[in-house]
Amino acid sequence: MYFKQFYLGCLAHASYLIGDEKSGEAAIVDPQRDIAHYLEEAQAQGLHIRHVLLTHFHADFVSGHLEFRDTVGAQIYLGARAEAEYDFTPLHDGDELTFGQVKLKVLETPGHTPESICILVYDQDRDHDKPHAVLTGDTLFIGDVGRPDLMASLGITEAELAGMLYDSIQQKLLPLPDETLVYPAHGAGSMCGKNLSKETFSTLGEQRKYNYALKPMSKAEFIEVVTTDQPDAPKYFSYDAMLNRQERSTLKDTLAKVLKPLSLDAVMRLKQEDAQILDVRDPSEFASAHMVGSINIGLKGQYAHWCGSLLDRTRQIVIIADPGREEEAAMRLGRIGFDHIAGYLDGGMLALRDHPDLVRRCERVTAEELAERLASAEPPVVLDVRSEREYQTKHIEGSVNIPLNRLVERLKDVPRSKNMVIHCAGGYRSSIAASLLRLHDVVDAPDLVGGIAAWEAAKQKVVPSPLSV
Repeated sequence: MYFKQFYLGCLAHASYLIGDEKSGEAAIVDPQRDIAHYLEEAQAQGLHIRHVLLTHFHADFVSGHLEFRDTVGAQIYLGARAEAEYDFTPLHDGDELTFGQVKLKVLETPGHTPESICILVYDQDRDHDKPHAVLTGDTLFIGDVGRPDLMASLGITEAELAGMLYDSIQQKLLPLPDETLVYPAHGAGSMCGKNLSKETFSTLGEQRKYNYALKPMSKAEFIEVVTTDQPDAPKYFSYDAMLNRQERSTLKDTLAKVLKPLSLDAVMRLKQEDAQILDVRDPSEFASAHMVGSINIGLKGQYAHWCGSLLDRTRQIVIIADPGREEEAAMRLGRIGFDHIAGYLDGGMLALRDHPDLVRRCERVTAEELAERLASAEPPVVLDVRSEREYQTKHIEGSVNIPLNRLVERLKDVPRSKNMVIHCAGGYRSSIAASLLRLHDVVDAPDLVGGIAAWEAAKQKVVPSPLSV
């Protein structure tokens, strides 16, 4: 058996290629929408991907099942409770898919979503009876379980889904041998749970010991613990979950339509028509010079997540990127189904070199400069745009917390001070926030280079002390 995990850090997403080396037949589980790297790996290993399985309808990315169907003719498989616009093979509890010495056995595990499944992976060359691994999708994570609230609007309550999740874990997963390897669909950074580990795989025995949600408890206690303190679900989650049910254009076809260079005049016309101007360069480059009215969401951070959380799906997007990076920017938007791209500014910022009236620069401050300002007679207001949990752990004394994902809806709560500094953990989110506040004509404020990490590195005080947490 050939088995490989692919991990996409910006979306904290894991997918899997499983093949039989003798027959050359293979399956892909929970693939991302851009599939070229899977095909390259399969070709290098002498494998042909004939099957594509989804453990559930993912909410945080658009999966590549239609891309595999249209590119290599792979058959799509979904849990038996799934309803979709395209043809698929429904998988019931106990169903098996065998190719060569590889056997995939299905466990129906509703809870995170009604149609969720887990997949037992058997390498029959080694052992016919015990599974080598279980692909748990978003049912069981390393250190956590899938949140049960994302699909609660589809005629079923969060508590009902949590109860299903409890039964799935107790009846389907916990009876498996301790040595069974656990491979989930997500890791730390995903909004599909609240306590995901940075580890990308584990064993069931380790999870029995250390996963809070697998501790002995009643169903009522489990429902209470897994429905409490879940992070805010990004706005695009319900959109992506529906896209994964629908027949849609493939990423290849979409990129062929949207990857078109636009003149500056064309971009200005689109801007007047309410298009969103998305600058994907690093915060330092954006601060040095950017188009008036643009929002900065850099490619080097959680780009797709923040684009999905902050951009409007009903308005066209124009990309401003360093020349040569336009395709990456569009492709990564495509990973979350944001295909409403009008094109990109031809030449990037060089197109504005003769139009200084369209260019804006903004200030950024260092930790030392902020400390001096806070010690002055007129100290600035410090706006912290990290999550509430991050803020509670440690923050700059006297700072105001408005998480970035809530900033636009809480613009009225932003202090209208001309003397303000914005910060986050490392400087990525604060640049986004500063550009948003300028875009909405709320305040023109600098952000802190390096965020609170730089503040602490400069030996500046935070409260409460990290040691007290």
